[in-house]
Order: sequence, then structure tokens, then C-alpha cells
Amino acid sequence: MRVLFLNENIGGHVTVHVGIAGALSTHPDVEAEFLDVPPPGLFRRVLAAPLPGLARLDLDLQPLRHQLAAAAVARRLLNARLGRFDALHVYTQNAALLSTGLVRSRPTVVSTDSTNARNAFVLPYRYPSRFTARMLPITTRFEHQVYRAATIIVAGSRWIHESLLEDYGVPEEKIRVLPFGILVPDSLPTRTRHDRPRVTFVGRSMERKGGRRLLELHQQQLRDRCLLTLVTQERVKGGLPSVEVRNDVTPGDGKLASILADTDVFVFPSAMDQSPNVVLEAMAAGLPVVALPVAAVPEMVEHGVTGLLVAEGDDDGLVSAIRSLLDDPATARAMGTRGRQHVLKCFDATTSTSRLLEIIHEAVDLHGHGEGGQA
Repeated sequence: MRVLFLNENIGGHVTVHVGIAGALSTHPDVEAEFLDVPPPGLFRRVLAAPLPGLARLDLDLQPLRHQLAAAAVARRLLNARLGRFDALHVYTQNAALLSTGLVRSRPTVVSTDSTNARNAFVLPYRYPSRFTARMLPITTRFEHQVYRAATIIVAGSRWIHESLLEDYGVPEEKIRVLPFGILVPDSLPTRTRHDRPRVTFVGRSMERKGGRRLLELHQQQLRDRCLLTLVTQERVKGGLPSVEVRNDVTPGDGKLASILADTDVFVFPSAMDQSPNVVLEAMAAGLPVVALPVAAVPEMVEHGVTGLLVAEGDDDGLVSAIRSLLDDPATARAMGTRGRQHVLKCFDATTSTSRLLEIIHEAVDLHGHGEGGQA
């Protein structure tokens, strides 16, 4: 079977496709081509630029313009490959906003880690306003057409499954729930021992993902208790005591694995991430995770079992959770061990890719019998 994997190619989408590509090495019966939407050039950046005045009110439809500009490129790339694949996998739906005719004409599985109905209020680069909900139907109208055209829709979490049902009215029988996995290392890394334990945060946007607040709390209450490593693309003030900033990490380069091997507790206080792959990577490395119980995170981190979940805005609770794990290394190690077992059971890319291929085969059968492609 020839399968074309179209990737929207932003954020954690890169990690998902790396996992699928790696797992496909055990499926010689599948001829896979991976098609990544390229980063925006000057023309796309101009089309998607925020509009002064309107951007502050979230009235400029900038996210939609960004999606449509990328979708136009995806459509051109897809059209150039007509006849070269038996089935199409699209991740996520935004990459196909302008390709619904092609999606309908081929056995197509559209997978998503979030819907725009949920994502519009937690974008990393802008804040919602009182107008966000009013503008949202313009975006979801495009999105709903993709769901109608797809043969099968894969929800990456039960949380997104709920959104597809409630926000879009997608029929239950058209949805499959499949959390995408990561490539799990065969063994745990060898830990480096330090005089003080190390806490690590990973996030491109320090402010929206809680990194800035974590840094403040560390400097106020934890800097004598632990080292803090911040893995981010943003600039962070230098010379802060007990703080290391890593701006040199990119997905798939192996550097994050070595950082996690040097970590005792992983802290991810983001209120906006919905299915953060980096949490799974930390758990796969055998680390306990401190995070917020938002979106699909509770499906990854079980409170008191594989980590600790702290309510959004509860700074005292966040510091207390970190301290409790630093002060009780045996419990922290046990949580890390259970977390790795949870990832191996539910989020291993080898298993999830095999299941995805079963769903793609199902889509081929459904499409061949004239089923699917309706919602």
C-alpha cells in the first residue's frame, strides 16, 4: 500500500511524524512518502501578518489566514502527487482546508491533536478577546468541510473526541481515538549525579507555557534547592543563579534526551498545550512530571501515580509539588518508573503506528464501498 503522509509541520507535529517514520521500518508492506508543509516564506508571512489595531482584539483572522496560506501550499504539493498514492493521511486537518475535493476523492484519514474550536483560545502567540468566539465560526466552517470529506477522523485524545462530537457534530462512527506515540528508548538513560537535583522545563514560548512564572518561583523559593534548566528558543536573562538556558535544541537532534538524562523532575506548567509530546518524552525517560490538569494532559499524567497535577494559577501548589518530589527521591523514581510503563503501554509509536495503519486500511475498504466522506 502506498500512503502519503501530509504533515502541517508546526510545533509537536514534527515529533509525531518522526515517530511514525521510525515505526514504519517494521512495515515493509507500506510504501510511505512524507510531505511536510514547508516553513512560510516572505509571501506567506505577509499574507498571515497581524493587522494593526485589529490584532489586539483578535478581529483580524490572522490564525485563519496563516492556516489558509499553508493549506494553499499543501494543495499544490498534493496535486503534484495525484496517482502516486493509494491512501492519504493528513495531520492535522488545517493542512487540508483547501483540499477537500482531493480528500473526498481518496481514502483519507484526517488526524488531529486539537480542533480550532478548542485551539483558538490558547494560541501561543496571541491572547483571545471577547471577539474570539464571534470570529470562530468563520474558521470552523472551513474545518468542518474537511471532517465531512474525510473517510475516517482520528482524535488524538478523548478530550478531542469530545470536541469533534460536541463542537462539530461529527458522527461517532466516523471517529477513532488513537493517542499518537513517541519513539521510546529501549532503556533508561544513565543518570548523572549532582550535588543538587535538577528540574527541567521545555517550551518555545516561555510566557504562555508557564516558563517565566516557573523561573520567577525558582529564583524566589527554589534556587538554593535545585538547578533549573530551561530549554527554549526565547532569550532569557543571563547570570541568574542556579539556572541553565539551552537555546540549541531542535526536535530529533538527540540533545533533549541527554538533558532529560541529567534531570530529576520535569515541570511543565503550561495552561495552553493540549497534547504535549514533551511530557511523554520526559515520562519515557523515567521522570516524574509536574503539570497542569488541562486538555489531554490528565490522559498522560495520572496524579499521584506518574506525577503531580497542580491547578492553574496555584503557585504555592506548584512549588509544593516540586519540593515534595525533590525531598522524596524514592517516590519520584517510582513515579518515573510508572510513567515510563504508561508511555510504553499507551503512547509507544510502534504500537500507535500499527494501529494507524489498520485505520488507513479500514479507510481504503470503506472508500471502496462508497462509505465515509460524510458527516
